[in-house]
Amino acid sequence: MDKPEKVEGIVLIPGPSRDILNERQLVAYESYRRRLIKWLARQGKNPDALEGYAHDTARNYASIIDKFHRQVWQQDGYTLDLGHETAEDYLRSLIMSDDGYSRSHLHNVKLALIAYFRFNGDEWEPDITIKSSSGVSQPRDFLSGEERTALREAALEYGTVPAYAALDPDERTEWKRFLARRYGKSVSKVSKEDWDRANGFKYPSIIHTALDAGLRPIEVGRARTYWVDVENSTLRIPEEESSKNNDNWTVSLRRETTEYLARWLEEREMYDKYDDTDRLWLTRHSNPYSGSSLRYVLDATCNIAGIDRDISWYAIRHWTGTYMAREEGLAAAQSQLRHKSIETTAKYDQAPVDDRRDALDRMG
Repeated sequence: MDKPEKVEGIVLIPGPSRDILNERQLVAYESYRRRLIKWLARQGKNPDALEGYAHDTARNYASIIDKFHRQVWQQDGYTLDLGHETAEDYLRSLIMSDDGYSRSHLHNVKLALIAYFRFNGDEWEPDITIKSSSGVSQPRDFLSGEERTALREAALEYGTVPAYAALDPDERTEWKRFLARRYGKSVSKVSKEDWDRANGFKYPSIIHTALDAGLRPIEVGRARTYWVDVENSTLRIPEEESSKNNDNWTVSLRRETTEYLARWLEEREMYDKYDDTDRLWLTRHSNPYSGSSLRYVLDATCNIAGIDRDISWYAIRHWTGTYMAREEGLAAAQSQLRHKSIETTAKYDQAPVDDRRDALDRMG
Protein backbone atom coordinates (compact mmCIF):
# COMPACT_ATOMS: atom_id res chain seq x y z
CA MET A 1 0.00 0.00 0.00
CA ASP A 2 1.38 3.44 -1.00
CA LYS A 3 2.27 5.81 1.76
CA PRO A 4 0.03 8.90 1.88
CA GLU A 5 1.55 12.04 0.39
CA LYS A 6 2.66 14.62 2.93
CA VAL A 7 3.14 18.38 2.75
CA GLU A 8 5.23 20.05 5.47
CA GLY A 9 5.21 16.64 7.19
CA ILE A 10 1.37 16.62 7.27
CA VAL A 11 -0.79 14.10 5.41
CA LEU A 12 -2.21 15.85 2.36
CA ILE A 13 -5.50 13.93 2.04
CA PRO A 14 -6.57 11.71 4.97
CA GLY A 15 -7.96 8.32 3.94
CA PRO A 16 -11.59 8.91 5.01
CA SER A 17 -11.81 12.02 2.83
CA ARG A 18 -10.09 10.33 -0.10
CA ASP A 19 -12.63 7.52 0.08
CA ILE A 20 -15.68 9.76 -0.40
CA LEU A 21 -14.38 12.04 -3.18
CA ASN A 22 -14.57 11.36 -6.89
CA GLU A 23 -11.51 11.91 -9.08
CA ARG A 24 -12.31 15.50 -10.04
CA GLN A 25 -13.22 16.49 -6.49
CA LEU A 26 -10.01 14.90 -5.27
CA VAL A 27 -7.89 17.01 -7.65
CA ALA A 28 -9.60 20.21 -6.43
CA TYR A 29 -9.32 19.25 -2.78
CA GLU A 30 -5.65 18.28 -3.13
CA SER A 31 -4.85 21.72 -4.57
CA TYR A 32 -6.76 23.43 -1.78
CA ARG A 33 -5.21 21.32 0.98
CA ARG A 34 -1.71 21.87 -0.34
CA ARG A 35 -2.13 25.64 -0.09
CA LEU A 36 -3.85 25.42 3.30
CA ILE A 37 -1.16 23.24 4.90
CA LYS A 38 1.68 25.42 3.61
CA TRP A 39 -0.13 28.49 4.95
CA LEU A 40 -0.66 26.91 8.38
CA ALA A 41 2.99 25.88 8.61
CA ARG A 42 4.55 29.04 7.20
CA GLN A 43 2.37 32.00 8.16
CA GLY A 44 -0.88 30.90 9.79
CA LYS A 45 -0.08 32.04 13.33
CA ASN A 46 0.77 35.61 12.30
CA PRO A 47 0.35 36.23 8.56
CA ASP A 48 1.69 39.78 8.77
CA ALA A 49 4.94 38.54 10.31
CA LEU A 50 5.07 35.36 8.17
CA GLU A 51 5.03 33.24 11.31
CA GLY A 52 3.59 29.74 11.04
CA TYR A 53 2.12 27.48 13.68
CA ALA A 54 4.26 24.89 15.45
CA HIS A 55 4.27 21.60 13.54
CA ASP A 56 1.99 19.75 15.97
CA THR A 57 -0.48 22.63 15.98
CA ALA A 58 -0.50 22.91 12.18
CA ARG A 59 -1.04 19.16 11.87
CA ASN A 60 -3.86 19.22 14.44
CA TYR A 61 -5.59 22.16 12.75
CA ALA A 62 -5.25 20.55 9.32
CA SER A 63 -6.90 17.39 10.66
CA ILE A 64 -9.74 19.33 12.31
CA ILE A 65 -10.42 21.34 9.14
CA ASP A 66 -10.49 18.13 7.09
CA LYS A 67 -13.05 16.57 9.45
CA PHE A 68 -15.13 19.77 9.23
CA HIS A 69 -15.21 19.51 5.43
CA ARG A 70 -15.98 15.82 5.55
CA GLN A 71 -18.97 16.16 7.85
CA VAL A 72 -20.44 18.86 5.61
CA TRP A 73 -19.91 16.71 2.51
CA GLN A 74 -21.64 13.75 4.10
CA GLN A 75 -24.68 15.89 4.87
CA ASP A 76 -24.86 18.37 1.99
CA GLY A 77 -22.47 17.21 -0.74
CA TYR A 78 -19.03 18.37 -1.83
CA THR A 79 -18.10 22.05 -1.55
CA LEU A 80 -15.10 24.13 -0.51
CA ASP A 81 -17.25 27.20 0.12
CA LEU A 82 -18.18 26.88 3.80
CA GLY A 83 -19.63 29.85 5.65
CA HIS A 84 -19.78 31.18 9.21
CA GLU A 85 -23.19 29.70 9.94
CA THR A 86 -22.02 26.25 8.85
CA ALA A 87 -18.98 26.52 11.13
CA GLU A 88 -21.07 27.61 14.11
CA ASP A 89 -23.50 24.73 13.52
CA TYR A 90 -20.56 22.32 13.37
CA LEU A 91 -19.04 23.64 16.59
CA ARG A 92 -22.37 23.47 18.39
CA SER A 93 -22.92 19.92 17.15
CA LEU A 94 -19.63 18.91 18.80
CA ILE A 95 -20.51 20.76 22.01
CA MET A 96 -23.87 18.98 22.23
CA SER A 97 -22.50 15.61 21.09
CA ASP A 98 -22.71 12.55 23.32
CA ASP A 99 -19.11 11.67 22.39
CA GLY A 100 -17.75 13.54 25.42
CA TYR A 101 -15.24 15.79 23.68
CA SER A 102 -12.91 17.48 26.13
CA ARG A 103 -12.96 21.22 26.66
CA SER A 104 -9.40 21.35 25.30
CA HIS A 105 -10.40 19.59 22.09
CA LEU A 106 -13.43 21.83 21.56
CA HIS A 107 -11.26 24.89 22.11
CA ASN A 108 -8.81 23.63 19.49
CA VAL A 109 -11.66 23.04 17.05
CA LYS A 110 -12.74 26.64 17.52
CA LEU A 111 -9.19 27.92 16.95
CA ALA A 112 -8.78 25.72 13.86
CA LEU A 113 -12.01 27.06 12.36
CA ILE A 114 -10.88 30.63 13.04
CA ALA A 115 -7.63 29.82 11.21
CA TYR A 116 -9.60 28.23 8.36
CA PHE A 117 -11.55 31.42 7.70
CA ARG A 118 -8.43 33.57 8.07
CA PHE A 119 -6.77 31.46 5.37
CA ASN A 120 -9.74 32.20 3.13
CA GLY A 121 -9.32 35.94 3.71
CA ASP A 122 -12.17 36.19 6.17
CA GLU A 123 -12.14 37.06 9.87
CA TRP A 124 -14.56 35.10 12.05
CA GLU A 125 -14.92 34.14 15.65
CA PRO A 126 -18.00 32.43 17.12
CA ASP A 127 -19.82 34.46 19.72
CA ILE A 128 -19.72 31.52 22.15
CA THR A 129 -17.50 30.08 24.80
CA ILE A 130 -17.29 26.45 25.84
CA LYS A 131 -18.24 25.78 29.45
CA SER A 132 -17.60 22.03 29.60
CA SER A 133 -17.29 18.90 27.50
CA SER A 134 -21.05 18.50 27.66
CA GLY A 135 -21.29 22.25 27.28
CA VAL A 136 -23.68 24.89 26.20
CA SER A 137 -23.28 28.07 24.20
CA GLN A 138 -22.74 31.28 26.14
CA PRO A 139 -22.24 34.89 25.03
CA ARG A 140 -18.64 35.99 25.20
CA ASP A 141 -17.42 38.17 28.06
CA PHE A 142 -17.85 41.90 27.75
CA LEU A 143 -15.83 44.79 29.10
CA SER A 144 -16.67 46.66 32.24
CA GLY A 145 -17.28 50.39 31.96
CA GLU A 146 -13.97 51.04 33.71
CA GLU A 147 -12.07 48.82 31.26
CA ARG A 148 -13.71 50.52 28.31
CA THR A 149 -12.68 53.94 29.60
CA ALA A 150 -9.16 52.66 30.29
CA LEU A 151 -8.90 51.36 26.70
CA ARG A 152 -9.96 54.72 25.29
CA GLU A 153 -7.32 56.49 27.36
CA ALA A 154 -4.62 53.90 26.63
CA ALA A 155 -5.22 54.27 22.88
CA LEU A 156 -3.98 57.85 23.23
CA GLU A 157 -0.69 56.53 24.63
CA TYR A 158 -0.14 53.48 22.42
CA GLY A 159 2.91 53.81 20.19
CA THR A 160 3.70 57.41 21.17
CA VAL A 161 7.16 58.90 21.72
CA PRO A 162 8.19 61.98 23.74
CA ALA A 163 8.18 65.38 22.04
CA TYR A 164 11.40 65.83 20.06
CA ALA A 165 12.17 69.23 21.61
CA ALA A 166 11.81 67.86 25.13
CA LEU A 167 14.69 65.38 24.73
CA ASP A 168 18.41 65.88 25.12
CA PRO A 169 20.73 64.58 22.33
CA ASP A 170 21.37 61.21 24.01
CA GLU A 171 17.66 60.64 24.60
CA ARG A 172 16.87 61.56 20.98
CA THR A 173 19.38 58.98 19.81
CA GLU A 174 17.74 56.29 21.93
CA TRP A 175 14.27 57.15 20.64
CA LYS A 176 15.56 57.26 17.06
CA ARG A 177 16.84 53.72 17.55
CA PHE A 178 13.41 52.75 18.82
CA LEU A 179 11.70 54.26 15.77
CA ALA A 180 14.25 52.72 13.43
CA ARG A 181 13.33 49.26 14.76
CA ARG A 182 9.63 50.05 14.53
CA TYR A 183 9.73 51.21 10.93
CA GLY A 184 12.46 48.89 9.68
CA LYS A 185 15.01 51.52 8.66
CA SER A 186 18.44 52.71 9.73
CA VAL A 187 18.81 55.26 12.53
CA SER A 188 20.18 57.82 10.08
CA LYS A 189 16.98 57.55 8.01
CA VAL A 190 14.62 58.34 10.90
CA SER A 191 12.94 61.62 10.02
CA LYS A 192 10.60 64.17 11.56
CA GLU A 193 7.81 62.46 9.61
CA ASP A 194 8.54 59.22 11.51
CA TRP A 195 8.44 61.14 14.78
CA ASP A 196 5.09 62.71 13.87
CA ARG A 197 3.70 59.39 12.70
CA ALA A 198 4.48 57.78 16.07
CA ASN A 199 2.32 60.42 17.75
CA GLY A 200 -0.41 60.33 15.14
CA PHE A 201 -4.07 59.39 15.33
CA LYS A 202 -4.20 56.04 13.54
CA TYR A 203 -4.40 53.88 16.65
CA PRO A 204 -6.78 56.14 18.62
CA SER A 205 -9.07 56.24 15.59
CA ILE A 206 -9.04 52.43 15.26
CA ILE A 207 -9.67 51.69 18.94
CA HIS A 208 -12.27 54.41 19.48
CA THR A 209 -14.16 53.54 16.29
CA ALA A 210 -14.18 49.87 17.26
CA LEU A 211 -15.48 50.73 20.72
CA ASP A 212 -18.30 52.85 19.27
CA ALA A 213 -19.27 50.71 16.30
CA GLY A 214 -18.42 47.24 17.60
CA LEU A 215 -16.40 46.69 14.43
CA ARG A 216 -15.61 43.10 13.52
CA PRO A 217 -11.92 42.54 12.69
CA ILE A 218 -12.79 42.03 9.03
CA GLU A 219 -14.59 45.38 9.01
CA VAL A 220 -11.48 47.16 10.29
CA GLY A 221 -9.59 45.64 7.36
CA ARG A 222 -12.32 46.57 4.87
CA ALA A 223 -12.97 50.11 6.16
CA ARG A 224 -12.75 52.84 3.51
CA THR A 225 -12.21 56.57 3.85
CA TYR A 226 -15.62 57.30 2.33
CA TRP A 227 -17.33 55.40 5.16
CA VAL A 228 -16.49 58.30 7.48
CA ASP A 229 -19.04 61.10 7.66
CA VAL A 230 -17.30 63.62 9.91
CA GLU A 231 -20.04 66.23 9.68
CA ASN A 232 -22.70 63.85 11.01
CA SER A 233 -20.44 61.73 13.30
CA THR A 234 -21.34 58.47 11.58
CA LEU A 235 -19.91 55.57 9.62
CA ARG A 236 -21.85 54.82 6.45
CA ILE A 237 -21.13 51.24 5.36
CA PRO A 238 -22.45 50.33 1.89
CA GLU A 239 -24.28 47.03 1.51
CA GLU A 240 -21.67 45.57 -0.83
CA GLU A 241 -18.92 46.25 1.74
CA SER A 242 -20.76 45.09 4.87
CA SER A 243 -19.24 41.92 6.30
CA LYS A 244 -22.71 40.32 6.32
CA ASN A 245 -23.71 41.94 3.00
CA ASN A 246 -27.28 42.53 4.14
CA ASP A 247 -27.97 46.25 4.00
CA ASN A 248 -26.56 49.75 3.97
CA TRP A 249 -25.67 50.69 7.53
CA THR A 250 -25.40 54.05 9.28
CA VAL A 251 -23.52 53.68 12.56
CA SER A 252 -23.30 56.39 15.22
CA LEU A 253 -19.97 57.65 16.55
CA ARG A 254 -19.01 59.75 19.55
CA ARG A 255 -17.88 63.28 18.73
CA GLU A 256 -14.51 62.49 20.31
CA THR A 257 -14.12 59.52 17.95
CA THR A 258 -15.10 61.66 14.99
CA GLU A 259 -12.39 64.17 15.91
CA TYR A 260 -9.75 61.43 15.92
CA LEU A 261 -10.99 60.12 12.57
CA ALA A 262 -10.90 63.61 11.08
CA ARG A 263 -7.33 64.09 12.29
CA TRP A 264 -6.36 60.66 10.94
CA LEU A 265 -7.91 61.35 7.52
CA GLU A 266 -5.80 64.49 7.28
CA GLU A 267 -2.69 62.72 8.56
CA ARG A 268 -2.95 59.67 6.27
CA GLU A 269 -2.53 61.95 3.25
CA MET A 270 1.11 62.37 4.32
CA TYR A 271 1.98 58.70 3.78
CA ASP A 272 2.87 57.30 0.37
CA LYS A 273 1.41 53.87 1.06
CA TYR A 274 -2.09 55.34 1.01
CA ASP A 275 -1.65 57.03 -2.39
CA ASP A 276 -3.28 54.24 -4.41
CA THR A 277 -5.87 52.99 -1.94
CA ASP A 278 -8.96 54.27 -0.17
CA ARG A 279 -8.57 51.82 2.73
CA LEU A 280 -8.95 53.73 5.95
CA TRP A 281 -6.20 51.90 7.84
CA LEU A 282 -3.17 49.83 6.78
CA THR A 283 -0.54 48.07 8.88
CA ARG A 284 3.05 49.25 8.86
CA HIS A 285 3.64 46.62 6.17
CA SER A 286 0.95 48.24 3.98
CA ASN A 287 -1.51 45.38 4.46
CA PRO A 288 -5.16 45.62 5.51
CA TYR A 289 -5.61 44.81 9.18
CA SER A 290 -6.44 41.20 10.05
CA GLY A 291 -7.45 39.42 13.23
CA SER A 292 -3.84 38.67 14.11
CA SER A 293 -2.52 42.21 13.57
CA LEU A 294 -5.47 43.65 15.52
CA ARG A 295 -4.79 41.13 18.29
CA TYR A 296 -1.34 42.66 18.70
CA VAL A 297 -2.77 46.21 18.84
CA LEU A 298 -5.41 45.21 21.39
CA ASP A 299 -2.96 43.31 23.61
CA ALA A 300 -0.56 46.27 23.65
CA THR A 301 -3.38 48.71 24.44
CA CYS A 302 -4.66 46.48 27.25
CA ASN A 303 -1.15 46.36 28.68
CA ILE A 304 -0.98 50.17 28.80
CA ALA A 305 -4.50 50.26 30.28
CA GLY A 306 -3.46 47.89 33.07
CA ILE A 307 -6.01 45.26 32.01
CA ASP A 308 -4.41 41.95 32.96
CA ARG A 309 -7.05 39.56 31.63
CA ASP A 310 -7.37 38.27 28.08
CA ILE A 311 -9.78 40.41 26.05
CA SER A 312 -10.78 39.51 22.51
CA TRP A 313 -11.76 41.94 19.78
CA TYR A 314 -15.25 40.44 20.00
CA ALA A 315 -15.45 41.34 23.69
CA ILE A 316 -15.43 44.98 22.55
CA ARG A 317 -18.28 44.25 20.16
CA HIS A 318 -20.24 42.39 22.81
CA TRP A 319 -19.91 45.27 25.28
CA THR A 320 -21.14 47.76 22.66
CA GLY A 321 -24.18 45.60 21.94
CA THR A 322 -24.95 44.99 25.62
CA TYR A 323 -24.70 48.64 26.57
CA MET A 324 -26.70 49.86 23.56
CA ALA A 325 -29.45 47.31 24.21
CA ARG A 326 -29.62 48.33 27.87
CA GLU A 327 -29.66 52.08 27.20
CA GLU A 328 -31.61 52.38 23.94
CA GLY A 329 -33.24 48.99 23.35
CA LEU A 330 -32.72 46.09 20.97
CA ALA A 331 -33.63 48.04 17.83
CA ALA A 332 -30.82 50.54 18.46
CA ALA A 333 -28.35 47.73 19.24
CA GLN A 334 -29.39 45.89 16.07
CA SER A 335 -28.62 48.96 13.93
CA GLN A 336 -25.37 49.78 15.73
CA LEU A 337 -24.04 46.20 15.39
CA ARG A 338 -25.43 45.70 11.87
CA HIS A 339 -27.44 42.57 12.59
CA LYS A 340 -29.93 41.39 9.98
CA SER A 341 -31.99 39.51 12.58
CA ILE A 342 -33.24 40.93 15.86
CA GLU A 343 -32.86 37.41 17.29
CA THR A 344 -29.09 37.74 16.87
CA THR A 345 -29.15 41.00 18.81
CA ALA A 346 -31.30 39.52 21.59
CA LYS A 347 -28.33 37.70 23.12
CA TYR A 348 -26.85 41.11 24.02
CA ASP A 349 -29.95 42.03 26.02
CA GLN A 350 -28.44 41.15 29.39
CA ALA A 351 -27.05 43.50 32.00
CA PRO A 352 -23.88 42.64 33.92
CA VAL A 353 -24.31 41.25 37.44
CA ASP A 354 -23.21 44.50 39.14
CA ASP A 355 -25.75 46.52 37.17
CA ARG A 356 -28.54 44.14 38.13
CA ARG A 357 -27.46 44.34 41.77
CA ASP A 358 -27.55 48.14 41.58
CA ALA A 359 -31.05 47.93 40.16
CA LEU A 360 -32.17 45.76 43.09
CA ASP A 361 -30.64 48.26 45.51
CA ARG A 362 -32.58 51.08 43.86
CA MET A 363 -35.79 49.02 44.09
CA GLY A 364 -35.35 48.78 47.88
